[in-house]
Amino acid sequence: MSEETKHRIKKEEISSFTVAVIGGGLAGLSLSILLSKAGYKTILFEKEKYPFHRVCGEYISMESWNFIESLGLNLSDLHLPLIKNLLVSSPDGNSIRTKLDLGGFGISRYFLDNELKNIALENGTTIHEETKVADVIFDKDSFTVKYNGGEIISKIVVAAFGKRSNLDVKWKRDFIKEKAGKLNNYIGVKYHVKNNFPADTIALHNFKNGYCGISKVEKEDYCLCYLTTAKNLKDNHNSIKEMEENVLFKNPFLKKIFTESEFLFHEPVTISQISFDKKYPVENHVLMLGDAAGMITPLCGNGMSMAFHSSQIAFENINAFLKGNISRKQMERNYLNNWQKEFGSRLRNGRIIQSFFGREIVTNLFIRSLKPFPFIINQLVKSTHGREF
Repeated sequence: MSEETKHRIKKEEISSFTVAVIGGGLAGLSLSILLSKAGYKTILFEKEKYPFHRVCGEYISMESWNFIESLGLNLSDLHLPLIKNLLVSSPDGNSIRTKLDLGGFGISRYFLDNELKNIALENGTTIHEETKVADVIFDKDSFTVKYNGGEIISKIVVAAFGKRSNLDVKWKRDFIKEKAGKLNNYIGVKYHVKNNFPADTIALHNFKNGYCGISKVEKEDYCLCYLTTAKNLKDNHNSIKEMEENVLFKNPFLKKIFTESEFLFHEPVTISQISFDKKYPVENHVLMLGDAAGMITPLCGNGMSMAFHSSQIAFENINAFLKGNISRKQMERNYLNNWQKEFGSRLRNGRIIQSFFGREIVTNLFIRSLKPFPFIINQLVKSTHGREF
């Protein structure tokens, strides 16, 4: 038997899928649902086991409401908090309150991701939990996906693995090679708490080199999540508690929230090496979704909607390719152009807004100057949001 025949037989023994999705967050799960509903054989890999908590602000812009319901999750029945107001404070305690034109709603990732996973399973998606993808190889118009436990062959691979992955490092993506600077090397920390904070309001409280958000999710819980630099943590002996007391508590709003809340986690959920540097939506013929394609600064409050919207854009292009209407090259180019058109300016505006916050003197002055003009904050937030899709 020739080596070529042996290789062909071996490949035939490996499970084959139309689309493989790496990462089971909002983008990956929603794309898997769309693909499975359309009849495509889809597999999804998630390194964790559902349900689990993720570092996330857990606020979704209303632009995503109808799309989420179209996936099969009836949000109207969940009695979720509708958020219409924004409170922003500076490190010295000055604050601005304003209405949010579009508004949003609160829902925890622990609940939302698990519900979407169940919908994906119901529609026929194969899901491998607690599975880490080690490599993706493109050869002769198909992919081999290697993971702990085996490998599969797929016509298309989509990466929705979040802010940073072992594959980012393996592929030597540009943002991985960037030196530590003002747009990378951040850490994120999240808690769920009980608090009497207004259910219709989301707050963003600034502190030295960071900011912290609080908003209500389902039941009576609140998401308390903040972003800061790795240096802040290092300067406080790598102690989260010490950093909170020495840095965050200098903002009187945050001191009140932290000291008066009932904390529901034994330990916070954390993530490190967060980067807002520019990424590219296509790498090695793999379509990148959500944070893997580009991460908007959390203070803009729109990352979850961008994840959902990117899955819809990816599905439209993948569907056209699989139906033979466009080539792979056209699919990749169209997705890149669609992604840039929809999200390019939002990410750019997010990076600009990021530059106004976090630095104590600048943020104090910025909030003090804008206090008579709260509508300007509204317009800044609006510039990072899109329309209903």
